[in-house]
Amino acid sequence: MSERIFILPLWIRLWHWSNAVLMLVLTVTGVSLHFASPDAPLVPFRLSVMLHNNAGLAVAGLYVVFVVANIVSGNWWQYVPKPDGFFERCWRQTRFYAYGIFRGEHHPYPPTLEANFNALQQIIYWVVMYLLMPLLIVSGLVFMWPDLAPKRAFGVDGLLPVAVLHYMVGAMIVAFMVAHIYLGTTGTRVSSLFKMMVTGWHEE
Repeated sequence: MSERIFILPLWIRLWHWSNAVLMLVLTVTGVSLHFASPDAPLVPFRLSVMLHNNAGLAVAGLYVVFVVANIVSGNWWQYVPKPDGFFERCWRQTRFYAYGIFRGEHHPYPPTLEANFNALQQIIYWVVMYLLMPLLIVSGLVFMWPDLAPKRAFGVDGLLPVAVLHYMVGAMIVAFMVAHIYLGTTGTRVSSLFKMMVTGWHEE
């Protein structure tokens, strides 16, 4: 008999799926703006700019909601890596993802009410949500209002380092999204973790 625990309140699920849709829009339009041929864009240029800017503003607004809601609800604690045996837990989790899962081993640290995330998730999610996302949002806002950029930085036009930072952070977040979607298939069943993000219930 499977065990069920409710670990994801409605606000987290709504934020997650809204953010996911917006990040996909940002990814497609960002790739189109950077790499697509002018003669054959993934998305027409003017439409890409409009969608990218509006989705970026929406992500910035949702990020403020995320931070405030985490503080108010106390959910911020889930993102803080716990020092006791941290590196050992990270190693066990990495080994499970890279090797143990293919041998049918049990998850070393399944989600609980006290700890929704394993140690590896905690450090990665902390970096993504509290380091990379602010950098992505701030650099994107500077792009939308270039007068906010310094006139010169590192001996070049001040907007160029902002552009490089925005691109690099965006690429890292896209890589995280791909890994995140794959790891979403590593539950008890392929659909288990996706279902949890819809219902809030984790089944073990």
